[in-house]
Amino acid sequence: MGTDIYQFLAERGIAYERVDHPAVYTSEEAERLVPPLPGVHTKNLFLRDEKGRRHVLVVIDHRKSVNLKALSSLLGLSRLSFASADRLKKHLGIEAGAVSVLAIINDVEGAVEVVVDEEVWKADVLQCHPLVNTSTLAIRRSDVERILEITGHTWRTVVIPGAES
Repeated sequence: MGTDIYQFLAERGIAYERVDHPAVYTSEEAERLVPPLPGVHTKNLFLRDEKGRRHVLVVIDHRKSVNLKALSSLLGLSRLSFASADRLKKHLGIEAGAVSVLAIINDVEGAVEVVVDEEVWKADVLQCHPLVNTSTLAIRRSDVERILEITGHTWRTVVIPGAES
């Protein structure tokens, strides 16, 4: 297991609002089961390039679907696809269903690139799982930025291409 997220946040004076709920695995379940919180409800995708050399954590609004082919082209990576549960555990120390920008604290090797949709980054508050999918935290975007800086991760904001309906 990785770092204790609550200890990590407390030691750095990062405030959050927390709600506990049944385990959620999809955006639809989250909409139904997560009590109201301020901020944008995020969805996170853990992707890898074709050769498995580069890993990307993509943060988007929970209602958005992503065109992976267009995103691959935008980021200059070959054929992005979903990373395996083993890669997720190895790089972010979490299980499927709990993917969150907060899991970046477990990427001590700096192997994971962070890409945030511009619309999400405009929000003052982001909702994210605290490394488990049975709670959700609302954290100020400025504090999410601090977490990325503290862990040595750069990030970029782009307009993530949506999937065609």
